Amino acid sequence: MSVSNHPTETPSPGHTPIRRRHRSDLFQQALRLPIVIWQGLFFIAPLCFLVAMSFFIVRNYRMTEAFEMKNWFKMLSRDYFWDSYGLTIGLATLATLVVTTVAFPAAYTLAFRMSEVTRRWAIFLLIIPFFTSYLVRIFSWYVILAESGVINAMLGYIELGPYVMLNTKFGTIIGYMTLTLPLVIILQTFSLANIDRRLVEAAHNLGCRPWRTIIRVVLPLAKTGFIIAAVFCFILSFGDFVSPYYLGGSKPPTLPILIVDTVKSGQQWPRAAVVAVVMMVTLFIVAFGGIAAAYRRRTA
Repeated sequence: MSVSNHPTETPSPGHTPIRRRHRSDLFQQALRLPIVIWQGLFFIAPLCFLVAMSFFIVRNYRMTEAFEMKNWFKMLSRDYFWDSYGLTIGLATLATLVVTTVAFPAAYTLAFRMSEVTRRWAIFLLIIPFFTSYLVRIFSWYVILAESGVINAMLGYIELGPYVMLNTKFGTIIGYMTLTLPLVIILQTFSLANIDRRLVEAAHNLGCRPWRTIIRVVLPLAKTGFIIAAVFCFILSFGDFVSPYYLGGSKPPTLPILIVDTVKSGQQWPRAAVVAVVMMVTLFIVAFGGIAAAYRRRTA
């Protein structure tokens, strides 16, 4: 029996793992395709069309494809646009501050003072308002805040009022809180619940008072969740149309109301697109700035 002198060829040790890793990367890329296609079709493409439409012109109540800066110069040179822009940012910022402040005691109680079962039920109850139409909830506030509504009727028993709460900035803030407060409480609760309790107990053992523990220990550890919740609150308030229209009276208009008014004025869709693009740019700046601040590491 003869034995072959040629050595048997064996695959290199790193060849099979590299091939498997390559297949795994291809599989992961394939899983991302539906999300990429969805974002491309329903976000990037409409956004690109919106930017392109801002350069169109309207002639005889019909849009014509063009590349002119006329709409941008027309809108950005008007005082009413900047008044609406400042009003929208101011109301959204105020709503964010108010909602964040009001939500913190509730979130802190759910995270540190309630059992896990109670916390789950509370979060479920906070989700329930989203099962109903936002417009219906706003109209319920319309009845409550009216001069002959529930609040003024209760104040009348102690000989106070009636107070004007509809068609005011106060009514708008109430509407923004209706939209964002449950979501902010939920996000803050999740953020606080993930804090290592041993760090809080260590602060107490070292003689740190409760309010100082919250400022020096709890808030820094929950910074990411709080900033993300504030960004969500600002974005939802900044782009809301219903609250400033039905509870705020739409005078002066916020940017979403200005878009509708601009469209109604001679079918000026391109000028309305200018307002929408400015809103999108503002929200992108706020969102990316908030994310950068949320995940920025503290330097020694």
